[in-house]
Amino acid sequence: MQTHVHELLAVVPGTTRQIHSFHYGPAHAASKVYIQASLHADELPGMLVLWHLKQRLAHLESVGLLRWRVVLVPVANPLGLEQILMDVPQGRFDNDSRENFNRFFLDVSQQVGDRVQDVLADDPANNLQLIRSTLLQTLAGQVPATQLQSLRLILQTLACDADMVLDLHCDFEAVQHLYLSPDYWPQVEPLARYLGARACFLAREAGGRSFDECFTLFWAQMESRFAGRFSPSCFAVTVELRGVADVGHDLARRDCQALLDYLSHVGAIDSLAPPLPPLLAPPTPLAGVEPVVSPMGGLIVFCVQVGDYLEAGTVVAEIIDPVTDRVMPVTCAREGLLYVRSLRRMATAGMTIAHVAGLQAYRQGYLLSP
Repeated sequence: MQTHVHELLAVVPGTTRQIHSFHYGPAHAASKVYIQASLHADELPGMLVLWHLKQRLAHLESVGLLRWRVVLVPVANPLGLEQILMDVPQGRFDNDSRENFNRFFLDVSQQVGDRVQDVLADDPANNLQLIRSTLLQTLAGQVPATQLQSLRLILQTLACDADMVLDLHCDFEAVQHLYLSPDYWPQVEPLARYLGARACFLAREAGGRSFDECFTLFWAQMESRFAGRFSPSCFAVTVELRGVADVGHDLARRDCQALLDYLSHVGAIDSLAPPLPPLLAPPTPLAGVEPVVSPMGGLIVFCVQVGDYLEAGTVVAEIIDPVTDRVMPVTCAREGLLYVRSLRRMATAGMTIAHVAGLQAYRQGYLLSP
């Protein structure tokens, strides 16, 4: 195992922040997997999973069972990790720019495409390596202007030549779920099975240029521009490891083992993968997710639990005004799985308090939470 330290752009003299990446497996292996955790710095289940995974990978490497390179970044956002206001973590948005840490990753597809257009040959494997090396060179030539930009650039550079990118997140109170492009469902379905995902959301472009989409969209654009001239192999998935309070060794060990089983399944580990568990839920369109919105402010009293399957019209929560005694039932309009609900118990008017995974797409445009 090798540890690499990546310095973020300093905001003022005398200060420093770093990202640490941990590298396992044969240095010249043909394939690579990249896994990071806590890009939203207050989402900590994945950080513990990768702590466990570090120990397991170190052992596998020591006994010669790693076939692929594996890169782990357990603390992907030291900038956000330090943002604590009055004892409350503020890890989703950058305090300076007010930007979501998981948005606005670089789109360099035009530059890379222009640079390789006249040098691609008839060898698809060589063309793939040429595109990857050019992508690395292009990212290396970027000059970040802020610490947030340098953080995003470091993470994007670490992952850009991987065959598989897993970005570990969590939600408020939630069941295990995944976000991915429908083009890669065949590759990702075994991961969903090993993890026991209760929902898998498909979208080719959700908006916002999140970390996973900066890779899937890049390779989609390369394939569109150079169809048949290389074999795209990279896919990226956002893995939501339940809720923010689900930080414990039992769950972390279970998720760590699921990742190892999947790595064995794809051939990254020289080990017999266990039989695939049943798929707990078929994938559904991200555009079918219904945000359940409170029309008024007041106490939130939930009437259903995460993981419940709801019929259209089910009362999700009651909103109670303790001054006027008004009680407002909030219902879902569509059938589906309640896969996440808010941690807060005081609603403001117009606040999204839960999400239901519907079966049919009905939304358009920007599909992600802020």
